Amino acid sequence: MNEKELEEIILQTINGAVATIPAYLEEITENKGVLKVENPKEFVYGIIMGMALGMSGAILSAQKETPTKEDQIKVRDLVYKHIPEIRERIFS
Repeated sequence: MNEKELEEIILQTINGAVATIPAYLEEITENKGVLKVENPKEFVYGIIMGMALGMSGAILSAQKETPTKEDQIKVRDLVYKHIPEIRERIFS
């Protein structure tokens, strides 16, 4: 898998995760007391980043026997590149 294909898959993964933001915000806001969450938006940001990194890493693992540290760093960097968009979708 070349870098462009990897980036396209990561972008699809991020878009899928971002689509869940309204549902997560509603759920966490409604259950703030039980979850002991002070800032639902920060909590959702953590969920979305975990989904993006975890799912992208899983996709990479499915393409390759064992991703190298360099592969993992590449995935991380590609996800991190989209942090401003993710934060904008959550916090605006």
